[in-house]
Amino acid sequence: MEQVRPTRMELMLKRSQIRLAEQGRDLLREKMDALIGEFFKILNAVSNTREELEQVAKEADLALMIAQAVDDPVTLKSAAFATRRSITVGITGKNIMGVPVPVIEKKRISRHTMERGYGIISTSGRIDETAERFEAELDLLIQLAETETAMRRLGSEIQKTRRRVNALEQILIPELKSEAKYIRSAIEEREREDIFRLKKVKSILERKKKKVKEKKEAAK
Repeated sequence: MEQVRPTRMELMLKRSQIRLAEQGRDLLREKMDALIGEFFKILNAVSNTREELEQVAKEADLALMIAQAVDDPVTLKSAAFATRRSITVGITGKNIMGVPVPVIEKKRISRHTMERGYGIISTSGRIDETAERFEAELDLLIQLAETETAMRRLGSEIQKTRRRVNALEQILIPELKSEAKYIRSAIEEREREDIFRLKKVKSILERKKKKVKEKKEAAK
């Protein structure tokens, strides 16, 4: 408090700083509430996609196991090599409450039987089903990558915003209020001292005035 000047101008400045800090805290709280709402929306989407992915992955594994058990291993392996290809994705971005999150633009993973590259005469429907299941799994994996990244970024922004709210609420605002209280107390104490001195001066002047009056009356 030694660096705080106990003046009315300083008190007005501290009160203005308190108002600004409280407004900033309230705005950050509103932002945090909105971010939390968006976070839970995405969390629900992620949860649903994970459940769907788990089911699709089980179906894909089962289809592969059946194909491995029934179809010729060489034919299965050849079909697998024929369907190998790169997956092209493009990443753009969007803002959710000021938080940049990725948007994955991808080509369709799932393909028609004729597009997979292996001969339909030499392969069975089991191989087609296996390829279809794993393509669906890849589609969901890419979708999940996008939503999970958005969820992590929102979670990080929520934590950052919460720390800023706590810093304002628990450190800055109490410090400013404490300084304002100190200044107000110092000003009030100074005013009391001024009033005391004025009363003392007034008392001295009245006594002097009384003595002068008494001397004038005695001289008569």
